[in-house]
Amino acid sequence: MVMINQYILGWFLASLFGFVLLDNLIGKLKKNKGSKIIRKDQCIKTSDVGVQRTAVDGGSTDVIIVGAGVAGAALAYTLGKEGRRVHVIERDLTEPDRIVGELLQPGGYLKLIELGLEDCLQDIDAQRVFGYALYLDGKNTKMSYPLEKFNSDVSGRSFHNGRFIQRMREKASTLPNVRLEQGTVTSLLEEEGTIKGVQYKTKNGKEMTASAPLTIVCDGCFSNLRRSLCTPKVDVPSYFVGLVLENCDLPFANHGHVVLADPSPILFYPISSTEVRCLVDVPGQKVPSIANGEMATYLKTVVAPQIPCQLYDAFIAAIDKGNIKTMPNRSMPANPHPTPGALLMGDAFNMRHPLTGGGMTVALSDIVVLRDRLRPIHDLNDAATLTKYLESFYTLRKPVASTINTLAGALYKVFCASPDEARKEMRDACFDYLKLGGVFSNGPVALLAGLNPRPLSLVLHFFGVAVYGVGRLFLPFPTPKRIWIGARLLLCASGIIFPIMNAEGLRQMFFPATVPAYYRSAPVN
Repeated sequence: MVMINQYILGWFLASLFGFVLLDNLIGKLKKNKGSKIIRKDQCIKTSDVGVQRTAVDGGSTDVIIVGAGVAGAALAYTLGKEGRRVHVIERDLTEPDRIVGELLQPGGYLKLIELGLEDCLQDIDAQRVFGYALYLDGKNTKMSYPLEKFNSDVSGRSFHNGRFIQRMREKASTLPNVRLEQGTVTSLLEEEGTIKGVQYKTKNGKEMTASAPLTIVCDGCFSNLRRSLCTPKVDVPSYFVGLVLENCDLPFANHGHVVLADPSPILFYPISSTEVRCLVDVPGQKVPSIANGEMATYLKTVVAPQIPCQLYDAFIAAIDKGNIKTMPNRSMPANPHPTPGALLMGDAFNMRHPLTGGGMTVALSDIVVLRDRLRPIHDLNDAATLTKYLESFYTLRKPVASTINTLAGALYKVFCASPDEARKEMRDACFDYLKLGGVFSNGPVALLAGLNPRPLSLVLHFFGVAVYGVGRLFLPFPTPKRIWIGARLLLCASGIIFPIMNAEGLRQMFFPATVPAYYRSAPVN
């Protein structure tokens, strides 16, 4: 019997190792083959700061950007550096105070370097992050980002969101062709189906209009303009309750900490040299009231007993201090309506559960793709032709964005506690799979870090966890009940990941080269 059990376990581990080897082989083949098809008509000579452009039809603005958060500010600097004349309209130019958008994964940091914005992390007391610590039922494991092949400066970064945004706004405003203005955009100006600009109120309440050949809406998760540019299907699975723990040391320095608690995960990560952000996920559409003390009671009685003991006193002190904030966790697949003269970017366009901290990585990756798409185009005034060409943007962004989005949604569902035995086995299997280390840890962590955002790698590791969980159930011997739970575990895994991938778009996610827009050439002008 022992030999049979060892044989079964060996077979499952061999299968998992085969999955990982297959994924690595495909990754190497893709690197050798190259991920882009470059045609002669796309190759134009530009300077280090992009193409120098002259006035078009006497206009004063090439691009209007609505919103100056992470996506808007980074986009403004990027397009400004390319020589575009950019007008940014932001509702509030004072420093934001948010409880999300505080952890930039290493993949996002690499995009920040590519955009020339890495210095925006200087002088804001940003902290380096080298991986994660995972806690479950009194056990813990540490997982490091696979950074061996990168420069020593490359790692994750965590910081105060508002400080980071202000630094990017300041850098964008140093460009003479970028103008930042405080105002509230109330509507898009449309003429014969083409967006010609925006109508907005200045901070003094004066009604104004601004015109440009291209308007890019980056007004965040609460966007009031997205409905005219996409079909928003917003889901709010939970809320984050945010606290700041002061003058305490995390059990694993320079690591994010994820506690797989009941009913859902709790996150800890440094945001300065003296502060640790705590985010408590509360499932559902409602949270306990802060005003009447229900929230403090919930945090002390339900959450506090489940956190690492080293953080307990600082956690209670943060509750007593009273600076508790909440924010809905929204997810929304990208479902754009290609509209002449307009684009959506950032959280206004696409959202995922913030558990994995992938939002900024997706936004910065999208900006790189859009910059490269726009680079060959001198004249943005032919809106219909430009829109048809920029459909390629929606296709080219998909593999990276959809992988990060799917990982966030799937991990959240796996990490939440459940009375269902199959779901519980899936969560336990995920923890123990990551604890195996080596390729079993490096692969998923590389996905999480945005260093290897390949859809196939995600699917292989996700079902690798499921197969590992089934294999464990067959020990010490596969009883009918264990076989039944194993079958339900596989069905549970399929029921988690496939609906998310379907919403993201299976064809664009896995086979973007089969989409005609993938091959669109820049219009000649």
